[in-house]
Amino acid sequence: MQVDFYQLAGSPPEQVIASLAGKLLAQQQRLLVVANDEPFLARLDRMLWDQGATSFLPHALAGGTDDAQQPILLSTTEDAPNQARNMLIADGIWRDSALNYDRSFYLFDAATLDAARLAWKLLAGREGVERRYWAQKDGRWAQQA
Repeated sequence: MQVDFYQLAGSPPEQVIASLAGKLLAQQQRLLVVANDEPFLARLDRMLWDQGATSFLPHALAGGTDDAQQPILLSTTEDAPNQARNMLIADGIWRDSALNYDRSFYLFDAATLDAARLAWKLLAGREGVERRYWAQKDGRWAQQA
């Protein structure tokens, strides 16, 4: 399993989430986006709807009757009724349940940097876990480790 750490420095999290989700959808993969912050998920929901017809990302907030059919599900819990094999942690709070997915994305910023460092250290040498660290350079994401 792979865990990608993304350090947010210049781009808003919603933009990074939309970019990653779009790439996964292009590969016919599903995604679970997790955050404890319901207002953030509501803003993300609106932003994903407002991308326009050419860049619309099919998604829903968890709790609906059609959760299982959603390619992208926004949720406050780590369960994936949409059978996603990819999890994105959007609030900087590490969850060990991310290791139950094929690939996880962990977004963090200056406020959650210490938690990200701790998660990075705890995953070091863990069998079956590959860590990658990404940071923005000149407006593009570059793998740092």
